[in-house]
Parts: sequence; C-alpha cells; structure tokens
Amino acid sequence: MSMAADPSAVHVADSHDLIRVHGARVNNLKDVSVEIPKRRLTVFTGVSGSGKSSLVFGTIAAESQRMINETYSAFIQGFMPTQARPEVDVLDGLTTAIIVDQERMGADPRSTVGTATDANAMLRILFSRLGQPHIGSPQAFSFNVASISGAGAVTMERAGKTVKERRSFSITGGMCPRCEGRGAVTDIDLSQLYDDSKSLADGAFTIPGWKSDSFWTVRVYAESGFVDPNKPIREFTKKELDDFLYKEPVKVKVDGVNLTYEGLIPKIQKSFLSKDREAMQPHIRAFVDRAVTFTTCPDCDGTRLSETARSSRIAGVNIADACAMQISDLAEWVRGLDEPSVAPLLGKLRHTLDSFVEIGLGYLSLDRPSGTLSGGEAQRTKMIRHLGSSLTDVTYVFDEPTTGLHPHDIQRMNDLLLRLRDKGNTVLVVEHEPETIAIADHVVDLGPGAGTAGGTICFEGTVEGLRAADTITGRHLDDRAALKDEVRKPTGVLEIRGANTHNLQNVDVDVPLGVLCVVTGVAGSGKSSLIHGSVPSGAGLVSVDQTPIRGSRRSNPATYTGLLDPIRKAFAKANGVKPGLFSANSEGACPNCNGAGVVYTDLAMMAGVATTCEECDGKRFQASVLEYLFGGRDISEVLAMSVSEAEEFFGSGDARTPAAHKILQRLSDVGLGYLKLGQPLTTLSGGERQRLKLATHMADKGGVYVLDEPTTGLHLADVEQLLGLLDRLVEAGKSVIVIEHHQAVMAHADWIIDIGPGAGHDGGRVVFEGTPADLVAARSTLTGEHLASYAGA
Repeated sequence: MSMAADPSAVHVADSHDLIRVHGARVNNLKDVSVEIPKRRLTVFTGVSGSGKSSLVFGTIAAESQRMINETYSAFIQGFMPTQARPEVDVLDGLTTAIIVDQERMGADPRSTVGTATDANAMLRILFSRLGQPHIGSPQAFSFNVASISGAGAVTMERAGKTVKERRSFSITGGMCPRCEGRGAVTDIDLSQLYDDSKSLADGAFTIPGWKSDSFWTVRVYAESGFVDPNKPIREFTKKELDDFLYKEPVKVKVDGVNLTYEGLIPKIQKSFLSKDREAMQPHIRAFVDRAVTFTTCPDCDGTRLSETARSSRIAGVNIADACAMQISDLAEWVRGLDEPSVAPLLGKLRHTLDSFVEIGLGYLSLDRPSGTLSGGEAQRTKMIRHLGSSLTDVTYVFDEPTTGLHPHDIQRMNDLLLRLRDKGNTVLVVEHEPETIAIADHVVDLGPGAGTAGGTICFEGTVEGLRAADTITGRHLDDRAALKDEVRKPTGVLEIRGANTHNLQNVDVDVPLGVLCVVTGVAGSGKSSLIHGSVPSGAGLVSVDQTPIRGSRRSNPATYTGLLDPIRKAFAKANGVKPGLFSANSEGACPNCNGAGVVYTDLAMMAGVATTCEECDGKRFQASVLEYLFGGRDISEVLAMSVSEAEEFFGSGDARTPAAHKILQRLSDVGLGYLKLGQPLTTLSGGERQRLKLATHMADKGGVYVLDEPTTGLHLADVEQLLGLLDRLVEAGKSVIVIEHHQAVMAHADWIIDIGPGAGHDGGRVVFEGTPADLVAARSTLTGEHLASYAGA
C-alpha cells in the first residue's frame, strides 16, 4: 500500500539552512559555537581584535576554500597554496565561499585597474576588431607583450629522414620598448653614489654600508685593474668610466680571492633596486629615494603603449585615450558604439563599466596602477566581477566593505549587499559601521574585549535585540558625538597654492595649524591628493597612511616598534653578555627550530604540519639564554607579557628601562594594552595593525601629523579612545590633519575642509571651509547634510 506524500512536509534537502560552527579555536577564539542562517545577511561585530576575522575568515571561509581545493586532483593541488584545516570540532552546512577582502592589490608596476578587472582584455579585443588601421590581434594592444621576431633553421624527423627547414616568426605586442610597459623610466643620480672629486682610494663612494676595506664592494673596484684607484673619478678616461659604470660581470682576483667585478650601475640595480622598498631599513630606503628618480617615459608619454598601438583608433579615440578616461565617461563612450558584429562584447564591457559607476568607483580610470588604490577601493574593485554573476547559494564574505566610503556612498554599498542576498546567497560581513549593522537579518557580536579578553560570543540575534543587549557594541550602537561648543584657535596656517595633483582644480587653501583639522568629501573627491600630493615638503610632516604593515610570522609588536632593542640591551648589560643572544632571529635562536618556536613539515600538496619545537618548548630561545634573567624574568617570559604588564614591569623597580617604557606607553595610548609583545604580526587584525603603525609614528620628530582614515577597522568604542589620543596630540603642541569620513571625527574637529562636490572630474574643489557647527548650519554640501542628520541638528 503506498502512502500519499504529505504536501506540507518539508523536503529533507531544504532542512540544511544553517552553517553550524562548534568548538572553533582559531587565534583567540575560545571554543566558539554558533549557528548562522543561510541566504541571509549576517553581520559580525565586536571591538577590533575580538575574533571576528578569526571566526569568519580564519574558520568558515578558510575551511570552505580548503574543501573546494581538495576536490581537485593531487597533481593540480601540488600547484595550489596548501591550507591546514582550521582548529574547529564541527563545521557543517558550508557552501562555496567567495572572499572579498581588503588586501591591497599587487603593486606590480604593470598591474592596473583595467588589467585587474578584465576591462582591459575586452578593450583590447574591441580595438583589434574595430580599430583603424588594423594592426593585429588583441596582444598588439597589450603593454605586457613585447614585439619580437626571429628566423632560423628547424631540424625535424620526417618519414625516417632528418629534414631541415627555415622558419621565421614575429609577434606584434603593444609594449613601449623604452619603458617596457611600465610608463616610467628610472634614472640613477650618480652624484648620490660617489663624490667624483675624490679617488676610490680616498673613499669616493657615498653608498650606505660600502666600507673602504670591504672585499665585496669597494676593494673589488679599486683592485680590479680596470680603473686607477688613485685618480679622481672625474679624471677617468672614457674607457675607465665605461668600465667603472657599465662593465658586464667578469671574474677578477683580489688578494688571491676570486671575485666578480660588475659595473656600478647594474650592481646598484641588483643590490638595491630589485628589492621591495618597504622592506628596506630606513637609511637604505632614504638612500634609494635620493639616488633613484622616476620620470614619465618620453616615448609613450606614460601610456605604456608602443606608437603602433596608439595609432589605431575607433571614432578618433585610441586605446590609451580610452584607458585614461574617467570610467563614467568611458562607459558613455562605449554606449555610443553601435556595431552588431561585436554586440556581445560591447554588452559585457558596458556591464563591467556600469558596475564601476554603480559601486562608486566611476571616478577611477582603467590605467590607474592597482597598487595605488586604497584598501576600500581595492575591495570594491574585487566586488565588480561578482555583481553580474548568476551563481546563487554561495557564501560571500566581506571585510568591512564600507571602509573609505563617505556616508553618502554607504547606502549604495548596503543596496549591493542586499541584492547579493536577495539572489539567494549567504552574505557574511565583518563591520563596525552602524548604518550597515542596521540592515542585518542576523547579528553575531564577539567580545567582550580584544585579544585574550575576547574570543567569545556575547550576543546572537536581531539588530533590535543587539540594541537592548548589554554588550559594548549594543551600548555604543546609537552613540552620536556632539558638535563642539568651543573650537581651538589656529596658531598658524599651512599654505597650499595652485594644487592640481590628479583631479584637483588649482586649489588654494590654508590648512590651520595647532588644531584638529579634518579633510573630508566623497570617495575620489581629491582629499588624499590635496594632503599627500600638495602639502609643501619640509613642513615637518609625519604621515601615517594606509599602506599595510609587512611582516612575517617572525615579526611581532616588539620587533616592529623597535621595543626589542632597549630590552635586549638591558638584558645584555645586566648579564654581561652580547645583545644578539636575546634575539630569536640571531645568536640566541633555538638551533632545532631556528627561533620560530615551531617545526614545519612540508607534505607537498597536503597541508603542511606545524608542531611545537620539542627542544625549546615553543619559547624560541636556546636553554642557555633562558638562564639569563632581568628583573627576575627571562627573555621568553618578557615576550609573553601583554603591553600593559610590560609597561608596569619596565616602569619601576629593578627592571626600570625608560627607553622601553616610553614605547610601551605609546602602544597603550592607541589602545593596544592587551597585545602580547611576541605575538606574530600575521595574527593581528587590520585595525590593530593600523594602530601599531600610529604608535610607531608618534615617536617621529615633526610638528604636523597627517592621518589617513585612522578609524579604519575601529569599533565604535575605540573611536572615542582615538579622539582622546588626537586631542592629546594637539594639546602637546602638534598640528593634526585627518583625512576621514567618520562623522564622530568630523563632529570633534576644530576645522573642516570639505572637498567635492562629487568624485573624479566632478570633484577637486574646496566646497566648504569652517567649523563643524558652520557646516551643519549651512547644509550646503553632502557632508553637511549627513553630519547634520548624524548630530541630530
């Protein structure tokens, strides 16, 4: 007997509507268990360092990606990055995760907005089909492909005989041969390398680290036999100078040792210019900045393209012109092209360009180097390829998508997040912005504090439930900073005259000194161009921008801030030994793990295994080093301290060390008291890295501090602490200029400079100068309207 199916019964396939996480222990998470509804918008909140990214990115997204990678063959997995399974007991109900994070795009000189989003690829095909005169395939318009040709004999076996044939080939590329597709050429200022009035024997070299007795540098030149070491460089013959500067590598003998002699220019290029500038020591970086000048390529005028590629045009526009247009203008130009033979291509290109405009990036151009985009711009650029996707039932993971957005643009971003959800996707967002938290279907609040004081779930539920909950986020969700009753009076002004960097339109403005001055305006209006690009050099600027901190798992807050130096010296002095013993990267390192604390075992395409070193038990130092004490503690115990504990330890008693205490005070001032001194930088959140950088720069000598969006990654409660820090800087006699969108910072300012009215060529003008109260009263700009509604004025 067959039973009729109950029409009201839920199909078993529809019961998997939750992502279940049980026992997550990644970074600071403390056995976290949470159930996240699918096909809903879930926002994760909590103070910076509470464990939001560890749960969303380090656990859910990481496991989803790992499981997808495991579906490929072992051969393919061998070419992919290997990922270990996150520390979690159960992960159930996962779907494919698409991660849209704030990692800066690669700063490769050939990477542009166009190449990163495939818009350039479509434009190249368009010009290869419609461009007049026709010059070749799409690669003829690519600045990454060089034109090459060749001819020669080819030997092959045919019907049992060896046959020789003459073959020739040619590839037409679009790369400018002078700058090799970079758009800029480098010149080395020889006067920064040596003093030509001196001889090599008299110490002519002025390159850092080149000592006169060094085999590898100075002596190889002086004793090579190619130049006269006792003659001033300016008196070298043409042959001597050519050998000195440009000679190809050749073996020479110096004091019976075989060495390689190479011209000075190629040697400098290999030893300095091929390295990452950010990773250099400060004095080396300063030398490179002095010695190397970048100038726009005179052959291609910075377009990166060969003359042939620039000669082919569609409706009077060549591909270099198209890439230089503001994207909103380029979208209009493409819309005006009506050519049935390439209709599908035009449709796709229009959609991509319209997505830029819709997401608030219409002010960019396709030739903008991708390394110059801010974190928020990079994240929104990555979103573009997902906006038109017909995929559903995937999990989109966003890391603070409102970063770098003016309040006016946040509504647009919210609409995009809701649209992705409405297509049947699960959207997970890590966010601090109240306007984005407000649109959530479900909220997960982590905390209660940061670091070891966080890592637990404080609240799960609706936004209304969060408002009523007694958590830090709940209490601060409706915070509104009041406008100041009285503002400080400036002590002087910083004059900017005729500023025309990027989209600025000959701006004249006086930036007041001795006060808290906020520069605001919609994204792309010209704020950073005005401050970073136009403030006169020599004004004593200390600039804290958004470039990410680079650091390996060996780097930690103690090494990054320079705190380890006074600590090592104090240990060395107290024990009568060398400071190098107290470095896990130097003499004191455990020989078994080389000072890493863990031993890594590579398992080819399987995830590598990291096990705690048995010799040092994860302490990273040799046992003999740990016998040396300072203030009753060994070096590993000091590195295990939090900033607050260390501040107390080095502030008084036997361990009093003023140099270390000063650095620790700065770390406390920016709200990082909970960080462990030896915690790897790779485990820090974005907001923590930003504040670590700020603490380091507070030691710089300068009267004017320029901060670029310091509230990035900061919880509402931390913003109050930041405002207190900015006030202390001003009261100490500093001038503080902040580029910022956060209304609490605007309300707290003494003076506001509003750039606009729009973005790109619709911006670049000063639309308001004055106090926050005047801006609210006038309501003459977008910023004024949003600040008025925020302050309830």
